[in-house]
Amino acid sequence: MSRSIAVVVFSTLLLAIPPLALLSAENSHARYLIPRRSSQIHDGFGINSDLPRDPFIPWNRRWWTRMFDAGVNFVRIGQYENSSDYTSWEWVERKRGEYSVVPDLDDYVDSLVENGVHIEIQLLYGNPLYTSPSGRPLTSVVPKAGGFHNPDRSLYSIFWPPKTDEQIRAFTKYVSWMVNHFRGRAEYYEIWNEPNIEYWNPAPNPEGYGKLFKASAAAIHGTDPKAKTVFGGLAGADVDFAKRALDACDCAAAIDVFAYHNYPDYGHNLNPEATHEHADTNASSKPLRDMVHNYPGIRKEIVFWDDEFNDGIPSWTNSDESVQAKYIPRGLIIDRAEGVRTFVWLIVGATNGNESDDFGMLHGLMFRPDDFKPRPAYSALRNTNTLFSDTHVDFSTKVESEAAVLSEQPRFYSFRSSEGKAIIAYWVPVLSEPGDQFARLKITLRITGSGIRNPVLVDVRSGEIRDLSWRPGTSDTLESLPLTDSVLAITDQSFFDWPELPEVPSDLNATNARGRVELTWKMHEGHPQSVSVEQRIGRKGRWELRSKLPGRAASFTDTRAPAGEDEVFYRVRAENGSGASAYSNVAELGWEAFKDLRKK
Repeated sequence: MSRSIAVVVFSTLLLAIPPLALLSAENSHARYLIPRRSSQIHDGFGINSDLPRDPFIPWNRRWWTRMFDAGVNFVRIGQYENSSDYTSWEWVERKRGEYSVVPDLDDYVDSLVENGVHIEIQLLYGNPLYTSPSGRPLTSVVPKAGGFHNPDRSLYSIFWPPKTDEQIRAFTKYVSWMVNHFRGRAEYYEIWNEPNIEYWNPAPNPEGYGKLFKASAAAIHGTDPKAKTVFGGLAGADVDFAKRALDACDCAAAIDVFAYHNYPDYGHNLNPEATHEHADTNASSKPLRDMVHNYPGIRKEIVFWDDEFNDGIPSWTNSDESVQAKYIPRGLIIDRAEGVRTFVWLIVGATNGNESDDFGMLHGLMFRPDDFKPRPAYSALRNTNTLFSDTHVDFSTKVESEAAVLSEQPRFYSFRSSEGKAIIAYWVPVLSEPGDQFARLKITLRITGSGIRNPVLVDVRSGEIRDLSWRPGTSDTLESLPLTDSVLAITDQSFFDWPELPEVPSDLNATNARGRVELTWKMHEGHPQSVSVEQRIGRKGRWELRSKLPGRAASFTDTRAPAGEDEVFYRVRAENGSGASAYSNVAELGWEAFKDLRKK
């Protein structure tokens, strides 16, 4: 059966170096993709992340830095599982009119910015100082560390939203303080999370949300004209709620980003290409985007974010880790073709909550041997980031397929770098079964307009690269290509033109040992050739190079006592001939740790 399909084409900004530098030879026929890091990507995909918090997601374990190794380019912060995080209202304003953040929060945010990640902060939720229906105003609040979840109808729940004019004014003062505090670091601010379900007490109220967003958007843009507002964060593509909230807001021109969440058939295995009555798949979210695009007053340049997406969760009915590793790239690529930026939920879960170890790209802390180890979906996400970031839509490449008749015909998407290098993704959009059971088929493709001369095939899930050959006598036909329910990609050998940077050193710790400061960390892949140790005196001090160590050094002894009585901070990063890794976590010591050194 022959079928002609017009496909989507993208652009990407890449660095120019010899392409073979990116291909580590496994044997004469197979090579493996070298990932791009966050600092090498301009316009990529996102992920959700809890902020570090002991004991379940400590900063000095290898999970935070894996975002940078995997090329994560956007991050959405503000939730600690289903409750609140350090950026939320009740953490920032614990006494009326007094605003502050926990000291480490600035280090976390700086880590994201310095390592090439754009930040979206959720401005959440209610605050019992103002929004509690108890009738007994509190004078102070003590936030809970992730020990409560929606639905929480207790009198001092954070899920009671601001409703009255006084409550909304209080919320917008928190909004303005946050935007001012993170000016120049965070770029995007989302109001609430999933207000169309049980995060809004006592029941979702689109008119109430619209009123709150209008006041908050004015506060955001008034405080920092460069900051962007994110409307919605809706559970699923809820058209009715969105329309009513937009009507009540009467502020369409103030919306910079419209966001919704896709978890296809929550709790069950449903492929991302399917349509679904709850509007929680890629296909079923289109009516929402169409409604918003056509809503009076909406900006022509409005962008859409699927800022929570996960599919094929291993614990869901009829699913496993192989299903998730197939669905993550499929969902990201479909969204990219529709002009939607996607954020996977999430890098690692706070396993003391009700989501346990279900959702993370890495395993969470379950006191098992695989704590913080990558799931197969992590590699699939990393490879998708590497290949399909920095792209925009075009229709210049054409694909014609010859394949056996299937219940679902293959899908083809083509992407193109800014230098004109094409990459074509394809797969069969079926429901994937546990156990990786889909039998590989064969397909012949005729590809015109791509400019590909020396074709290779990339398995996006594994990163394996294999050489291809055009049919003898042609420069546009590939025969006997594998066809499966996992994403495969065709491109040219010259596509891989970015340098290999080292992975981030992790697990940095600083201890006071016998009057000396001992630093230890773990080194990883990417051919590191040296390690830089940096030191900062005080929270407002500047980072300075403390030492540069050769090779794969994993420890350093600091015998120099800093002046003053400020805290002392350390971080490390690895380098090779192509550049530097991201920075590790930050390790902190109080000035008392240096008392013995001062005596010497």
